[in-house]
Amino acid sequence: MSGKTEQVIRAMLAMQRYPWEQGVCAQALYEAGREELWIPMAYDAIKRQAADGRLAMAGGGAAVSDPAANGEVCLRAWEKTGDRFFLDGAERMLEYLEKRAPRTEDGIICHNEKSFHEGHSSAQLWIDGLYMAPPFLAAMGRVTEAAEQIRGYIAALYDGEAGVFRHIIDTAQHRYVRDKHWATGNGWALMGLARVTEAAEAQGYPEIARETGAFCRKLMEAMLRYQTEDGRFHDILDEEDSFSDGTSAMMMAAAVYRGVLHGYIGREALEAAERAWTTVTEKIDGMGLVREVCGCPHFTDEGTSAEAQAATIMADSWRKQLRG
Repeated sequence: MSGKTEQVIRAMLAMQRYPWEQGVCAQALYEAGREELWIPMAYDAIKRQAADGRLAMAGGGAAVSDPAANGEVCLRAWEKTGDRFFLDGAERMLEYLEKRAPRTEDGIICHNEKSFHEGHSSAQLWIDGLYMAPPFLAAMGRVTEAAEQIRGYIAALYDGEAGVFRHIIDTAQHRYVRDKHWATGNGWALMGLARVTEAAEAQGYPEIARETGAFCRKLMEAMLRYQTEDGRFHDILDEEDSFSDGTSAMMMAAAVYRGVLHGYIGREALEAAERAWTTVTEKIDGMGLVREVCGCPHFTDEGTSAEAQAATIMADSWRKQLRG
């Protein structure tokens, strides 16, 4: 898919981006080995760093965990270039998470500083956040804290009966803000679990790697029970009248490919990943936009999104590595 991948990258780079979008796009290019692109993106994330340490705060507003999605590429840019500018940016982001970010009563980093939903407190966890802060914490050597954050998401949002995550909870009021099994949210969770598992293994935390890897596998297996015949998922996993979503399918595929490569996902999941890959890559239009995905800016309707582009690039990269 090399020609199509270049189109997807160009279209992604043309998109306006909030903090989480800048982060996942830069991370996708890092995983694809495109240092001529992800290093400048890390640079700009730091140039747009808020005084309190939050990265890429162009339009970020109340975002707390989303800016951390930019953190690993800043760290890797320092490792690649030796330029202290990048490490300083990553360390300021880490300091914000550790010392200033609002947390729930259980110590889990909140998703935003305020509620965007009337009648709710700001002490909310969104399952998207499992991708944002824990992988960065792990990359910065805070593997134990990353695992504690993941346990907090599981305690607050995991629906054991359905086998997948709910979307948003108000932890202060002990009630769900969005009691939906959002497919893309579960895709975010898979990718976050994958990154923490690999970081834990690489940094000598085998017990945490086994724990997060096992839960990633458990979530994957449950999610695949909702997979449709063409390899995608309904936007709300268990609502068949919701639209077909390609973002969650590519997030799943990326997690499968890298999980098989690193040994925490079984090869039997490859068939599901390949079905998703085949269908979603067929939805890439002449401009390189991945179509029939959960769309920005509200993510409640079909459209296009930066994360759909990024997930496709990630899936392509890990698929190539797995296939040698």
